[in-house]
This record gives sequence, structure tokens and C-alpha cells, in this order.
Amino acid sequence: MTVLASALDTGGPEYRENRAAMLDKLAALEGEHAKALAGGGEKYTARHRGRGKLLARERIELLVDPDSPFLELSPLAAWGSDYQVGASLVTGIGVVEGVECLITANDPTVRGGASNPWTLKKALRANEIAFANRLPVISLVESGGADLPSQKEIFIPGGALFRDLTRLSAAGIPTVAVVFGNSTAGGAYVPGMSDHAVMIKERSKVFLGGPPLVKMATGEESDDESLGGAEMHARTSGLADHYAVDETDAIRQARRIVARLNHRKAHADPQLAEGPKYDEDELLGIVPGDLKTPFDPREVIARIVDGSDFDEFKPLYGTSLTTGWASLHGYPVGILANAQGVLFSAESQKAAQFIQLANQRDIPLLFLHNTTGYMVGKEYEQGGIIKHGAMMINAVANSRVPHLSVLMGASYGAGHYGMCGRAYDPRFLFAWPSAKSAVMGPQQLAGVLSIVARASAAAKGQPYDDEADAGLRALVEAQIESESLPMFLSGRLYDDGVIDPRDTRTVLGLCLSAIHTAPVEGARGGFGVFRM
Repeated sequence: MTVLASALDTGGPEYRENRAAMLDKLAALEGEHAKALAGGGEKYTARHRGRGKLLARERIELLVDPDSPFLELSPLAAWGSDYQVGASLVTGIGVVEGVECLITANDPTVRGGASNPWTLKKALRANEIAFANRLPVISLVESGGADLPSQKEIFIPGGALFRDLTRLSAAGIPTVAVVFGNSTAGGAYVPGMSDHAVMIKERSKVFLGGPPLVKMATGEESDDESLGGAEMHARTSGLADHYAVDETDAIRQARRIVARLNHRKAHADPQLAEGPKYDEDELLGIVPGDLKTPFDPREVIARIVDGSDFDEFKPLYGTSLTTGWASLHGYPVGILANAQGVLFSAESQKAAQFIQLANQRDIPLLFLHNTTGYMVGKEYEQGGIIKHGAMMINAVANSRVPHLSVLMGASYGAGHYGMCGRAYDPRFLFAWPSAKSAVMGPQQLAGVLSIVARASAAAKGQPYDDEADAGLRALVEAQIESESLPMFLSGRLYDDGVIDPRDTRTVLGLCLSAIHTAPVEGARGGFGVFRM
């Protein structure tokens, strides 16, 4: 039998302490998510409702199939910046008429849905996900265009949004735009470049320049309706493919468009799979509050994979990296999970061979992060840690099967790269509230700076101020600690969301289903598997 046995003592003090720390982090996370859900706040929400309009998430709820899940992505975008948490845009994956779609919705309660630099980054990430996984894109549009005070950061890179729409269409990935209000200036190209456009009577306003701009540019007097109203675009310009009488009718028509797309998944959905043998609630007590304390990732694997069934690969070799085969919601996966934190040469070679095997078999890979990076020191340098670490990173970089990453604990240094961090294009990357990621740990980084400064002073024959050094180290540690926390990193879109550990299996299952909309093919390279 390959069912994992659990040694987790759920009644012990260590488990209770870990669980309490995780619940505290989840409470803080819930508070930040609430800011995104609040949009522009009560005043602007009330004003929007007073116009008889639905909120962004209400539109999504009506669009997706009843009782189907919606996986919201990057909800903390712009956290820690001068812009509203959520970046005035909702993005995620939902099922519409049985078809998994990438859905975006402007939040008009935040500065009229205007796009700021983080809105742009979030929208581009959504398009990237749609393209990689061949998901139809549905844009629920209501935006005043670029947030003009920040136009210098939006205008030039912002053209990629329209480029993406045309490339999606050229790749046979359907695009649908539903216009609920303003879609002006550059925003007019969203319905203009989408395969299908739905506009709403007396609500949709689509023009390159509104009446004031037209007056300034040409001297022509005009009004919203004749210049860019839904009826004009439906009867005269032909920009509107479908004319809706109100918001619910527009959503109904969008659903009918999707129903007629004839869009098929590359892979059939698997049969219902057996759940894990252990309670997902126990995931709260596995990761220690102090990430210097190791934990066994098999305890996590046992609570997310089907039947807690895991066939381990090289279990006695390179033991600080656990590798093996499982299925998750019926989809096969290869799993790489850090055990003791540090990656040595053996772990690196083991990972490279395992990644090659997954590519030979067209099996997606799941990376579970808890690593302080590759081992340093004279013995390890002489043993080839650089070339062995490079071997692992090379395998990750050139692997062609889909990758999923979950940051559970530490994800420091080049270990973050070897475990498929953001720069290595995982299809999806999520973090637990316990995760931390940086070039190295705060104490190590501050210590390195201190050693360098002390050596510099000695080389110049100058005395070293130990009191100032202690203050600087404390300041640097505090800065690196704050910049390595998951909400800070999620705010910069270095992940696709910070999730409750108990939701890990569900989130990964939704992602695997989306991934299998596109073909899953590994890299072959003309060679067999190299034994490492």
C-alpha cells in the first residue's frame, strides 16, 4: 500500500501552537480581503446601486453557472501601494454554460473603474493565464479608461492589453466583451478587439473620444448616445453584435454566446476521485510559526492528494526533497516538496531526473515550497553545488508540462527558482499565510551587510561603531521581514493569491481542471531520461 501514514499529533502543544499562529494570520488576511470586497467604500457603492447597477462580483455571480465555484485571482493586487486593494479589477476562473472561462470585471466603485498601474499588471496576468490554458476570456467592462495622474506608467505598456486580445483570437481562444457603462478612449478597443461584443440600452458608452474631447478636437457638438451609445453601435457602426435591454439581459446573452462557442477541453474531465484519508482542517497546524523549524511535507501531501495515496520516488536519496507521484481530483501530478529546507547536490540531481520523468509522461508538476535555498560552504562548493543546482534550475526552466507552485513556508534564494518561483512561469502560484520569500532570511541578510561593513572599516583602518551596527541590523531585518510576507508579495502579483491552507486541494483541483483545457505535453529533447 502507498497510502501515507500520518504522524501528526493533533492533540500536542506544538500542533496547537502552529494552528493558533496560522489562524491569527488568516484573520489578518481576511481583513485585507475585506478591503478588496469593499471596493470604493459605502459612498460609491451606494451611488452605483442608486443608478440601478450591479456590483462587479454580482455580475460575475450571475454570469457563472449556478452553484459552480469561482476562483478569484490576485485579490490583494496593489496591497501596500497608494491604490485601492484589488486594483479596481476582479479576475478569476469560472464555469459559464459548462465552459471554464477567464473572467475580468472592472470595479466602477473605485474611481469609476479607471485603470492604474496595478490594474494593468493584474489584467495582463489574467490574459497570460487565459493564453497558457486556452480559456475563453469574458470581459465585464465599465471603466473610464486610464487613471490619468498615473498615465506615464500605463500608456506605453498598456497597449499589451489590446495586443493580447488579438493574439487570443488568432490562437482560436474566444473573447467576449460585455459593456455595462463607459468604455472610452483606449478602453473602446476592448469591445473593438473582442470576438463578440454585447452592449446595453442607454448604459453602454463606447467611443475613442467623448463629447468634450470631440468638441476640443474638431469643434463638433455631440452627445453620448449619438457618439457612442449602444443603439448607435447596434444599428449604425456595427460594433455591437448584441443589444441588451438591461444588465441581466446582457449577462444572459453573454451566457448564450459561450454556449454556442463549440469550445472543447483538450482532455475529458476525470471521474470523481476519492478524497484524502485525513482531515484538511489539520493543515492549519503543520507549518511552524518559526520557519527555522522543519516539518514533514508528507503531512501536507497526505491531506491534499486523492486517497492520501503517494508513490515516492528515491525516498532514501536526497531526503530533504520529497518527490513522487499522486493524483489530485483525478488528475495525475508529480510532486516536489521541500522537507528540511536546504537543497543539497543529491536533492538537485534527484529533482532534475524526476522532472525529466514527468515530461516523458506528460504529467503536470506541483512544487510545495519550504526551502532556504541551496547549501553553501567549502565542502558543498567543492562537491559541485553550483552545477547541481544549475541542473535542477535548468530542468525546471525547460520543462514543458504545466507547473503549479504553493509556497507553504520559506522560499528563499535560488531555491525559490529551483522550486519554480514566479520567474519560471508556473501556470499558477499560490501562497499560504505562513509563507515568506526573499533573497535570503532577514537575519542572514542583515548579518551579511554587517560583516561587509565591518570588513570595509577594518580595511580602511577605521574604528567600527557597534551601536550603529546593531541599529542598522535591526532596521534591515524589519525591512526584509515586511517585504518577504505573503500580502506584500501578493500585492505585487508575485503570486496568484494567498489562500487558506484548508482550501489547497480545492484550489489546485480548479487549476488542474483549467490546465487540462489545453494540451498537456512534456519536453522530449531527443534524449531519453538522464539518470542523475
